[in-house]
Amino acid sequence: MRIISGKWKGHSIKAVSSMKTRPTGDKIRESIFQMIGPYFDGGNCLDLFAGSGALGLEALSRGIDKAILVDIQKSAVETVHHNINRLRADEVTEVYRNDAFRALKALRKREIKFDIIFLDPPYHKVSYEKLLEAIVASDIMKQDTYIVCEHDAEKELKFPAEDILPTKREIYNKTTAITIFKKGENN
Repeated sequence: MRIISGKWKGHSIKAVSSMKTRPTGDKIRESIFQMIGPYFDGGNCLDLFAGSGALGLEALSRGIDKAILVDIQKSAVETVHHNINRLRADEVTEVYRNDAFRALKALRKREIKFDIIFLDPPYHKVSYEKLLEAIVASDIMKQDTYIVCEHDAEKELKFPAEDILPTKREIYNKTTAITIFKKGENN
C-alpha cells in the first residue's frame, strides 16, 4: 500500500496483518478522493474504522489539517501508529482504540466538527443505519461534510436525516460499493 497523492505521494504504508481487516485498495482510494476532492484546503477528518489509517493519512497528504483515526482492533491501532511514525504525522493525528459508537459519544463531548467522515466497518457486522443515526446524534458534522461509506455492493444505504443526501454511488469488483453522502441545504 502507498499514499497516492499529495505531500506524501509514493510513501509506502503498512497494511494490518489481520484477517479481520479488509484494506481499501489504492484504486478505490484514488476514486474516493477524486469524488470528494481531490485536494483540500484544511479541515478535519474522522476515520471510524481506520484499519491501517490509509484513508485518513491520504486525506492529510492531500491537505486536511487533522485526522482522528479510530479502530477497536489492537493490531490495527499498532499499524496506524507505525504508519503515522513512518510519515512523521504525530502532530496532525489522534489515534484511539475504541468502539465506533463510544468514539462518537466522546467526540460529541469535545465538540469537534468534521469535514470528512470515513466509514468502512466490517461488512454485515455493523448496522450502517445505527451508525449513521449515531453520527447525526453526535452533532460532529459541518454544513458541507462528506460521509464516505464503503460497504457491500448489494446494500443500498439511506441516510436518516433529510439534509444529508447521497451524491455518488460507485460499485467496484462487483462486491464493494462506495456511497458518498453530503450534508448541506443545496445538495
